[in-house]
Amino acid sequence: MNLPEPVIDLGDGLALRTFRGRADLPELFRVIEESLEHLRPFMPWVADHSLEYTTEFLARREDQWANHANHVYAIVQDGSIVGACSLYRREGSPDEGREIGYWLHPAATGRGIATRATRALVDQAFRLPGVEYVEVCHDPANLASGAIPARLGFTEHRRLPVEPVAPAETGEDLFWRLTRREHGASA
Repeated sequence: MNLPEPVIDLGDGLALRTFRGRADLPELFRVIEESLEHLRPFMPWVADHSLEYTTEFLARREDQWANHANHVYAIVQDGSIVGACSLYRREGSPDEGREIGYWLHPAATGRGIATRATRALVDQAFRLPGVEYVEVCHDPANLASGAIPARLGFTEHRRLPVEPVAPAETGEDLFWRLTRREHGASA
């Protein structure tokens, strides 16, 4: 099976790269620490944030990458981590679909970085055999997250009720979808 590229150069000093295990721990932990208040409203994992949690997160990356479970990238600008993004198959979802998630340090927002990272992950997803669609899921109240798939040609696919687990969540997940055919038409 093809794997997504481990390093993706997005130009202008921006790149996606696989995490480097413990070598990335100090920087990633610092970036998360600086981003806690920005992420807390919509990112449930922030409630579990600790040095131990981040260490375990990094320790799982290599196995999850090799097993095609979750392809997580550091978003790097001019050599520094400014966020993370992932291409993964949601548990219980069909093999032909993948989901993209992303977050940024607050100083990196509003500059198109997450949009460029998401566009690159869409391209990587459709390089994988059998992948027919890509989705982005977010809480409808998270307008910044929703602007990215809208900008990239995704269409609103469905809304599902969920139990809110982060402070600003509304109890609904909004799924945006882009199909292989739609992606090919816009390429």
